[in-house]
Amino acid sequence: MLYALTRSIRSKPSLSILWSNVLSGLTVGVIALPLSMALAIASGVPPQNGLYTAIVAGIVIALTGGSKVNISGPTAAFVVLLLPIVQQYGLGGLLLSGFMAGIILILMGVLRLGSLIEVMPYPVTVGFTAGIGVVIATLQIKDLLGLDVVSLDGHFPEKVATLISAMPSLDWREALIGGMTFLVLVLWPRVRSQIPGHLVALLVGSFVAVGLVQVFDGFTVETIGSRFQYEINGVSGSGIPPLLPQFMWPWQQPGPNGEPIGLSFELVDMLTGSALSIAMLGAIESLLCAVVADGMSGKKHNPNDELIGQGIGNLIAPLFSGIPATAAIARTAANIRAGGSLPLSSVVHSLFILAAILALAPLLAYIPMASMAALLIMVAWNMSEARHFVRILKIAPRHDVLTLLTCFSLTVLFDMVIAVSVGVGLAAMLFIRRSIALTGVDIRGVLNEGEAQAQDLPKEVAVYDVNGPLFFGSAQKAMRHISMVNPHVRVVILNMRSVTMLDMTAIVSMESIVSELRARRIGLLISNLHPRMILKLRRAGIRKRVGELAFCASVDEALKSYERKFPRIVEEGCE
Repeated sequence: MLYALTRSIRSKPSLSILWSNVLSGLTVGVIALPLSMALAIASGVPPQNGLYTAIVAGIVIALTGGSKVNISGPTAAFVVLLLPIVQQYGLGGLLLSGFMAGIILILMGVLRLGSLIEVMPYPVTVGFTAGIGVVIATLQIKDLLGLDVVSLDGHFPEKVATLISAMPSLDWREALIGGMTFLVLVLWPRVRSQIPGHLVALLVGSFVAVGLVQVFDGFTVETIGSRFQYEINGVSGSGIPPLLPQFMWPWQQPGPNGEPIGLSFELVDMLTGSALSIAMLGAIESLLCAVVADGMSGKKHNPNDELIGQGIGNLIAPLFSGIPATAAIARTAANIRAGGSLPLSSVVHSLFILAAILALAPLLAYIPMASMAALLIMVAWNMSEARHFVRILKIAPRHDVLTLLTCFSLTVLFDMVIAVSVGVGLAAMLFIRRSIALTGVDIRGVLNEGEAQAQDLPKEVAVYDVNGPLFFGSAQKAMRHISMVNPHVRVVILNMRSVTMLDMTAIVSMESIVSELRARRIGLLISNLHPRMILKLRRAGIRKRVGELAFCASVDEALKSYERKFPRIVEEGCE
């Protein structure tokens, strides 16, 4: 734990480096301010909850995690997963799910699962992110076009049908605000300015909205202030409360009926699946971000410490009304490009957002919802990685394409809980399949009567070169070849120099093969097996139960033993 912080302190950064990180933190803070609000709104909660997440999680994860440059906060990847939780359990259920996910992430880091999660297959991650991008963009069409839609319920096809049926209610003025905002977001990168495009686009959208209100009598623009209200200590207001985040246990937060959700075993049981999905998706997203950041910055992260840091951040953020957080690739990339190299930049970015809440909350209430929708659609497009998606379809092997389309379809048509579960399962199946493909058996010696002998081996001897790991997926395949020996063979030599793993399934399979060879009065010599694997076989009691088994240091030693002792080799062995 504290890998990034301790490494940063040991590097003894100069004042110029510290100042560079302060400036990069301010730059990222400007970017994260509108994004945090937009992503909270997309997740079904008030915008201040996204800001609280960026403040608390941004500081805690930076100081306790395993990456020096990751910027953590609310991300688009979580939107599709969090929205159904809010609809069913309210804000309290979401915060409790995030709290539970924090515990799971800490356990994953303690169990050192970071390196395993870090190698998630590319088609799986692209399938997730592309599906999330499609769903987020679809959900924003309502606000972008000013459609008269009360709510978007049901699965994806039902949402699309609702939007299509509401098209006659399109408000061209709202659409103009959203369109101008989106146009600025698309064109601003060509200006090559240091001012973030998010800020410029929202300012343009806000000015367009003010102009339309002045021109058209009776026209009102839906803004953050008109959609969200708050009441604190009997004082009501619109938009974002200009207050520091307050400590409150997640189960004291309101549920779908407005009352505190409380804490019960039944509720925890119902939220466990959601918490696992949040933890898994958060782990994948944060470690993927860390890998990308390493490539950009030339630094090295610690995956297990990063998981622990993400867990601590998600454990503490819900105590201050923060929604689940993870590392954000776009904000991290902006941090690195702006000169960020220390956790200080993430801390500064969080403090900037805190200062903005206290000083700019009344102004933030005037941001049009159409502009926020345009911002989220751009985020959805960027995260969808459309070019990579098409490239995989064109050049990837068939099974990778199938995995990509499966993860994409499940994310879009159903929900992230199913998609995450199936995606992780597909990743495991791909690994097992390819590991099996790496395992093979090459046969030297007599195969069938009348065939030529290989390498001048005696006709009574067959040598099998076993290559690759022997585990539950490949053991049966390898052992099946060994059992098919010619009737003239009296001794089988297994050259296991290239065997890298031996699990219990392989041990049981070897027991079966040895017993079968013993019944046929065929001796078995195992050569070049790693000492730790020999110890596994001895612990399993194979030698005690089967006398026709010997371990040799090499194939040559096994052949010499055969020449000296055959046919007594089946009784004495090599050792």
